[in-house]
Amino acid sequence: MASKGNDKRIDYVEFNVTDIAASKAFYGSAFGWTFTDYGPEYCEFGDGRLTGGFTTLGPVRSGGPLVIIYADQIEDAQRRVEAAGGKIVKPIFTFPGGRRFHFADPDGYELAVWSAQ
Repeated sequence: MASKGNDKRIDYVEFNVTDIAASKAFYGSAFGWTFTDYGPEYCEFGDGRLTGGFTTLGPVRSGGPLVIIYADQIEDAQRRVEAAGGKIVKPIFTFPGGRRFHFADPDGYELAVWSAQ
């Protein structure tokens, strides 16, 4: 996912979906995206430039996909988010591939920050 030079940039977009197979069929047919399955509840997609994921682990949100920002130092990113007025809605947690946290911006939009470290 991340490479050197991506600090503080949008790195990943995650869609909560009801049916991963249907989402793969739609985006594969409509846009030619490719897919890597990580079990029955998660699939990564690639559009040739950006990667993202389809997951059934959360409710489908009418507000859209989860935008994920990469940070070289996740603890520092969390401090900056809080200092800027963001609210942490999911503290730092680990997942296969790294760690991440979720926050709400001042308007209530939920985003996430992840780090490979």
